[in-house]
Order: sequence, then C-alpha cells, then structure tokens
Amino acid sequence: MLLAAGGLWAVVEHSADQLDQQVTRVPGVFEPVRHRPLRPEGEAAQALNILVMGTDLRSDEPTTGRARDTTDRAASSGADDVGGWVPGSQRSDTMMVLHLAADRRSAAVVSLPRDAWVPVPGHGSAKINAAFSWGGPSLAVQTVEDLTGVRLDHVAWIDWDGFRELTDVLGGVDVWVPHTVHDSARDVTWTRGMHHLDGEEALTYVRQRYGLDDGDLDRVKRQQYYLRALMDNFRHSFRATSPLTGHALLDAVTRHLSVDEGLDQDRLRDLLGDLTDLRSNDVDFLTAPVAGYGTEGEQSVVRLDAALGEQLWAAVLADDVPAWVSEHPDLVTASLVQ
Repeated sequence: MLLAAGGLWAVVEHSADQLDQQVTRVPGVFEPVRHRPLRPEGEAAQALNILVMGTDLRSDEPTTGRARDTTDRAASSGADDVGGWVPGSQRSDTMMVLHLAADRRSAAVVSLPRDAWVPVPGHGSAKINAAFSWGGPSLAVQTVEDLTGVRLDHVAWIDWDGFRELTDVLGGVDVWVPHTVHDSARDVTWTRGMHHLDGEEALTYVRQRYGLDDGDLDRVKRQQYYLRALMDNFRHSFRATSPLTGHALLDAVTRHLSVDEGLDQDRLRDLLGDLTDLRSNDVDFLTAPVAGYGTEGEQSVVRLDAALGEQLWAAVLADDVPAWVSEHPDLVTASLVQ
C-alpha cells in the first residue's frame, strides 16, 4: 500500500501542474440541481460519493477532457463547451456511483443499468442514460440524486478513447471467458479461456450485450469485472514500474477526464491516492437491484427494484455498505462473469 501511494505521490508531485492542466474542469455543474439530498451526519459525512460516467458519442476522435479537439468539434457538431458534452447525441454508456468510505479503507461501485427506466426531471420517465444527453452532467446528477437519495460530492466522465488508451499504456489486461459466446452485433466470438486484451479488444469486450444471457445486465458485470482487473493493473504499475510509466498512466487518464470544478488539484490528487491504495478486494462491485425487464413503447427497458434499491442506497448514505453486502451476497458481482 505504502509503495503504491508513494509511487503515485512521486509521479504527481513531479508533474502536478502539467497533469492538473490536462483535466477539464466544468464550472457550475451542481448549480442547476434542485432539492438536493442532505449530507449524512457524523462520521458518514466524511465518505465521498462520485458519479462516474463513460460517454458513448460515436467518434474517431476523443470527445472528453483536453484530448478532444474543442474548436473543430464545436464547429462541426454545435457542441456546448461542457467538457465534451454534445447535446442530444451523447448518452452515458456507463453510469456508476463510486462510494469511498469515510476511513478510505473500502469502497463500493454501484452500476446503474443504462436501460433502467427512471424519472428524468423535466422529461418524464426515460432510460437513465438519456439524462446526460438531454441535460449534460447537471441533469445526470439531478436524476441520480432523485433516484437514490444520495448526495453526490463530485461527477466525472470520460469517453471510450480514454479507456482504450489507458488499457494500452498498461500493456493490456487479462480476462477469463468461462464459456464461448458470440457477439452478433460485432460478429466476434469469445472462446472459452484467458484473453489478453489491448485497448480496442477491451472496448469490444466491455460493450457486448448480444449473446449474453442477461443482455445489458451481463454487460454491466463485464464492465465491473474489467474495472476490477484494470484497477489491480493500475495499482501494480505504481509499485513495480518506473515513474515514467506512472506518468504515462496518469497522462492517459487526465487528458480524457472531465470533472466538476470542485475536484481541484489537491482533491483530485488525494482521490487518486486513496483509490491507488485500495486493492480490488477492498471494493464491492454491485448493480442497482433489478426487478425485471419490460417495454415502454418500442423500447426494451430494465425495471429497478425500488424496495431493495432503497435499502442499498440507505446503506451507501450511512457508509455501511459492507454490512448490507454481507446480507445480500448474491447481489455482488462475482469474480467470474460471462
């Protein structure tokens, strides 16, 4: 742990200004958000809750953070200068709440299925990933806070280009496929066994839903499984590789990262240090409880389990996720996924 934190600290201190300048900080994200949940009292108030999103604008160029070409993109697509958010065409392909415990010794990642049918303020009910498309990070925050009752401290989003680059800088990531599956949408067959994935292959892996038994829900589990492996590789790199490699890793993250303006240099550095200290075994990976599937018009949607979800979010708010997990072990993402 100390080695990991020390490695990260050395890299960040050595090039703090450069890395900090690469992060896109978006002002006023929380200003439009109304009727926000109250912060918990006592020690739980020291926990952090961060909305993390991966965006899905189809593009051959980066669409988030400093890596995107703001001028050309704005001219060609009419994008507002909101960290790469393109109104009406960019949805949150991945949405999760990262809960970092008050003592910083554990964390939880709770994914929200992108097809979850929820109230979106000002728009009626819709798939949750539409909130980012219609109103950017502010509406995404409002939607998640209204749904969960958890006050979000920060919001961050990154596009798939950043995910791909980070994977490549790490030298690829290993995943185990327990049985052969075919992705009919991309005409890719994943054979049973271990696969060493580069960035492009990793994107194909985490975005598959056709051919998986539970479609989008299995897709979420794949993303969490991959995130767990990515987290361990990232942490290991600061312990076993040179500062130059560590700098390349942080460079890949920060160039593609957009955050709210409250996540300043000191807070971001502390957050990265806390996360690098954690092992994947210290993190509970969950999906918001699901009641089943349904349809709305021609759309296939996911129905969330309101009662069980209320219990989970209450545990997040109280900074008591491990106790909740011990009572609902079947809802934790397994170490092996489809």
